[in-house]
Amino acid sequence: MHLGRSAWLRGWIHRRSLKVALTEAQPEDTNVAAKELSGAEIVIEALIDEGVEYVFGYPGGAVLHIYDALFKRGSLKHILVRHEQAAAHAADGYARATGHCGVCLVTSGPGATNAVTGIATAYMDSIPMVILTGQVPTPVIGSDAFQEVDTVGITRPCVKHNFLVKDVKDLAITIRKAFYIATTGRPGPVVVDIPKDVTDPGIKIPYVYPREIKMRSYSPVEKGHHGQIKRAVDLMLQAKRPVFYTGGGVVLGEGSAQLTELVRTTGFPITSTLMGLGAYPMTDPQFLGMLGMHGTYEANMAMHETDVLIAVGARFDDRVTGKIEHFCPHAQIVHIDVDPSSIAKNVKVDIPIVGQVASVLADMLRLYQERKPKSSESPVADWWTKIAQWRGVECLKYDGSGPAIKPQFAVETLYKVTKGELYLASDVGQHQMFAAQFYPFDQPRRWINSGGLGTMGYGLPAAIGAQLAYPDAQVACITGDASILMCIQELATCQQYQLPIKVLLLNNGYMGMVRQWQELFYESRYSHSYVDALPDFVKLSESFGHVGMRIERPEDLEDAMREAFAMKDRFVFMDVIVDPTENVYPMIAAGKGHHEMHLSPSLSDRELA
Repeated sequence: MHLGRSAWLRGWIHRRSLKVALTEAQPEDTNVAAKELSGAEIVIEALIDEGVEYVFGYPGGAVLHIYDALFKRGSLKHILVRHEQAAAHAADGYARATGHCGVCLVTSGPGATNAVTGIATAYMDSIPMVILTGQVPTPVIGSDAFQEVDTVGITRPCVKHNFLVKDVKDLAITIRKAFYIATTGRPGPVVVDIPKDVTDPGIKIPYVYPREIKMRSYSPVEKGHHGQIKRAVDLMLQAKRPVFYTGGGVVLGEGSAQLTELVRTTGFPITSTLMGLGAYPMTDPQFLGMLGMHGTYEANMAMHETDVLIAVGARFDDRVTGKIEHFCPHAQIVHIDVDPSSIAKNVKVDIPIVGQVASVLADMLRLYQERKPKSSESPVADWWTKIAQWRGVECLKYDGSGPAIKPQFAVETLYKVTKGELYLASDVGQHQMFAAQFYPFDQPRRWINSGGLGTMGYGLPAAIGAQLAYPDAQVACITGDASILMCIQELATCQQYQLPIKVLLLNNGYMGMVRQWQELFYESRYSHSYVDALPDFVKLSESFGHVGMRIERPEDLEDAMREAFAMKDRFVFMDVIVDPTENVYPMIAAGKGHHEMHLSPSLSDRELA
């Protein structure tokens, strides 16, 4: 209770400070005569001044003035999705792939509520986004007007901040604040709710867009505390069984290069959360694989036995820690994070360091190099010997015999055909875990998936965002037959904008992860997890104007994939029929520790202790 209370209090203080700070931000002085613009025109001009490349959206009554201004201005690219949830996911995918702020525009009422799932997805994974929502005119706010909802109230729990703009004079400065808040410190989504009368084309005011925002009470920490970094380095130099535990914060904080150099300099092993994959090259021998519920045996056992854990940009979520009482029982913990409210939120740490990941890691590397012993003998040689024994278990080994395509084999073949160069968006479920295990990423921002919220339907619109960001790159979406149906309408968006995305559907006829849990923990009572009315995905894809393929035999898989990726200007939907009985292993059941993994029946029929 004490740790939870203190973390909550720090978060409350941070949010309160931010609220106060917003009233203090002022536009910079200017002597240049400002042009007169309507509120709708100000929205568009502000986005252009922010350097926004794409706006993902769907029009409706409350935002028609904005859409008319968008039409007249002409220089801002708008992508018409087929559902507002997809607008948020596409903006999210664009942001993850590029590191830039994603932007979406939706109308009031159902437009805003449809976007909430995408907003919450971005919030859980700390993705920089600005969401512009229409609102009913200010005189009727609170009267249950047509298509009115309390957007600020609804989104408050799942945004970094939100605004309701009631005066056109506040519009430019509010949009500037929104981008600043979304992209600084720990990133996150910011909602700007704009009543229709604020965008009235008949009301024009001078347009001045502030280049700088100063918020006295909102100053995200950049540099880590030197004394704390020194303590962390001293601890690392004494370690016998150290492990780097890294998360999505390394990717978001552009700290991949610094992390890679530090890990190689120390010679320590490294593991990663689902969100952090690619921040350190996954094909490097020092990488132990992903950790947590479906992490590798060697990563989880190293976490359980470590004496010094260096956590970087990770939040110790439940899918990683397992049962808290069993988490890293022998370790002293260093925690590096830009968000002070994340420190000690879930797990007590010994050395907290608040600061930008890239800056802290650079300082840590410099200090480690200065203090590192000159001896050529590795102080962690015995530790690597132990890790080699765990690796010898070959926990990802699977039985590839038989006539059915194994989902693991499908992902391995995808990696072989694409040479690991994909921007790979994922939906949520077994296919997501198989991709994390069998498609090693050597670069950050190539793995695009919903980690914290676990949003089915995320993959295809996120791939749209990534493909628009990098039109010449290979972009694919790996999905399941249940997930893909949740945003299947975005096949129309892909056709309208001629996006050459490749979809790899691992079709097992089930909600695969639900079925796995029902098999293991509900005595195989498959309650409503079997999808017995699936469409013909080939014909469905072709009806949208795309290329469809159905692959049923392992020996046909590689050639089919090569054919699909050779069609560089076409969207290709590969319906791959996979073994419906295959499960994701290793697996840590709820309430268990890292050392209590279930391995594949092909390796062991018992729970390891």
